[in-house]
Amino acid sequence: MDILSQPPDIHVRPSQTSGSMTANLTAALAALSQIVLGKEHQIKLAVACLLARGHLLIEDIPGVGKTTLALALARVFGLHFQRVQFTSDLLPADILGVSIYEPATGAFRFHPGPIFAQVVLADEVNRASPKTQSALLEAMEERQVTSEGATRTLPEPFFVVATQNPSEQVGTFPLPESQLDRFLMRISLGYPPPQAERTLLTERGRRDLMAALPPALEPEQLLSLQKQAQEVRTTPALLDYLMALIKATREHPELRLGLSPRAGLALRRCAQAWALIEGHSGVTPEDLQAVFAAVAGHRLNAADRASPVPIAEEILASVPIP
Repeated sequence: MDILSQPPDIHVRPSQTSGSMTANLTAALAALSQIVLGKEHQIKLAVACLLARGHLLIEDIPGVGKTTLALALARVFGLHFQRVQFTSDLLPADILGVSIYEPATGAFRFHPGPIFAQVVLADEVNRASPKTQSALLEAMEERQVTSEGATRTLPEPFFVVATQNPSEQVGTFPLPESQLDRFLMRISLGYPPPQAERTLLTERGRRDLMAALPPALEPEQLLSLQKQAQEVRTTPALLDYLMALIKATREHPELRLGLSPRAGLALRRCAQAWALIEGHSGVTPEDLQAVFAAVAGHRLNAADRASPVPIAEEILASVPIP
């Protein structure tokens, strides 16, 4: 059965050592780099977001590999995948599911929507209406769905990858700040390097390569890695540095709003996940710097600039490490 289209069937396997799972994580990163070429840093950010139990927003023009990255993440981590193509006429029930009357039983039976998957691709999320966009909020934050008075738990792990087109393109609805904040990270892939693009032109299609790609980890191993990420040590000095970065965003003259306490928690979680990927026993300032722009950029409200990411990079350069 194709693991991208079939429901998860997770069995309890003998526990593995931390070193063994770390080796599998390294193999997963290598496999992803074979599919999405020339984007090693963005791949590591996406995996760090998954390990930190967050959700990922990818903003870029069509055709640079956003959907391919989501599919590859599901394949490499052995997760059940569902895709939702967001359009202007999409309804919340199309995402969450609906109860349908069955004459044979004389009762209504709930038919779960595509949100009941371990990796959900919300493709072109900013092409749907705000009402439909908001249907994702409870699922992303609470990891459960309330429909017709009943609350249903979503599978674990649960990872939403949303893609959006640039806001200046026709037919897009801006994501409200409350929904942007539900995404742990926002990244952009951009055009591939010339050599990587040449390889894309000469090799088989990425979908064909993915079809032959075996999972590098099982879902229960991923859950264990997520727990390990939460336990990576953060020293008082590292927290001082984190708080200094947050303070700098709140005092920057070009920002209307700085980072919230929830954003600070997000930075800590992502830095822990990055440290786990790098094999560090504790979070280093470099781990925090590696994830700062991806975590902070979409949470900063710039007064004049179209993108606050350059300001985030300025703050990194200006705040000294304690």
